[in-house]
Amino acid sequence: MKRIVLASSSTWRRQLLEEAGLSCEAMSPDVDEETIVGTGSVDTAKLRAVAKANAVAVHRPDAIVLGADQVIHMDGETIGKPTDDQDWRERLMSMRGRTHQLTTAVALVEASNVEVFSVTTQVTMRADFTDAEIDAYIQLGEARGCAGGYMVERRGAWLVESIDGDWLNVVGLPVLHVVSRLRERGWQVTL
Repeated sequence: MKRIVLASSSTWRRQLLEEAGLSCEAMSPDVDEETIVGTGSVDTAKLRAVAKANAVAVHRPDAIVLGADQVIHMDGETIGKPTDDQDWRERLMSMRGRTHQLTTAVALVEASNVEVFSVTTQVTMRADFTDAEIDAYIQLGEARGCAGGYMVERRGAWLVESIDGDWLNVVGLPVLHVVSRLRERGWQVTL
């Protein structure tokens, strides 16, 4: 089996893969994500995932390179990473009591073969979290660099009411779907 290289510096994504038995190395892609914009949220995520995977695949043609990009969208609008604390506060307030979609696009690049797919999960935020709780969460700072501005696997769980779909997708990577794609390529895990 070829080595898996994660085109990311995300310790969360690497940990998710390794906990699923997929030993991998990680390489940070040299990609300016902000310049890659598609026709909508999901298209943008797919383009960014491919760009990340391709940027690393040039250096690792002997591996399967996995690139991923996560976007949150609600009412047709992309909700990105907060630009500052005020923006962060406004984003969390706008999501209070509402459901949004969290999509992770994944690109698997092996030699000249590029496979791209996306997984979308519905996330409903609690209606009863207060402005003071939002301010305290921002002060905590745990999700400063996260799409949407929360981490459901940490204290952000207090902001989330329910998740409909793939939990691991919300955490950072739809691992079950990645495993399915690798199994289609003949991969088997060593237990």
